[in-house]
Amino acid sequence: MRESEQSTEAQQKSDAQARTEAAVKIQAAFRGHKVRMNLQKDDSNTCILPESEAEIEELTNAATKIQASFRGHLTRKNQKCKNDQEALTEELKRLDTKEAEEVDIDLSDPDLNKAATKIQASFRGHRVRKEVVPEIGEVISTQAKK
Repeated sequence: MRESEQSTEAQQKSDAQARTEAAVKIQAAFRGHKVRMNLQKDDSNTCILPESEAEIEELTNAATKIQASFRGHLTRKNQKCKNDQEALTEELKRLDTKEAEEVDIDLSDPDLNKAATKIQASFRGHRVRKEVVPEIGEVISTQAKK
C-alpha cells in the first residue's frame, strides 16, 4: 500500500506543478496582452499632428536655411582647398624655373673660363703659402740653434 500511496502522492505533486506552470503561462500571456493593448491605446493618443500650415512652413524654411548654410560651408571649404593647391602648384613652378635658371650656366663662355682660372690660381697660391710658412719656421729655428 505504501507504494501506491507514494505513487499517488508523486502524481499529485506533478499535477500541482503542471497546474502551476500552466497558470504562470496564462498569467504571462495575459500580462503581455494587457501591455500591448495599453501601448496601442497610447500610440493612438501620441500621434503628432502639425498645429497649422504656418508652423509647417516655418519648419520647412528653417530646414532650408540650415541646408543652405551647410552647402555654403562646404563650398567655402572646397574653394579654400583648391586655392591652397593652386598656390602650391604655382610655388613649385616658380622653384622649378628658378632652379633651371641657376643650373643653366653656359660652360663654354670665355669669361667663365677666365674667372675659374683666376679662382684656381688664387687658391693654389694660398695653399703654397700655407705650406711654406711652417717650413720657414723650421729653417729659422735650425739656424738659431747653430
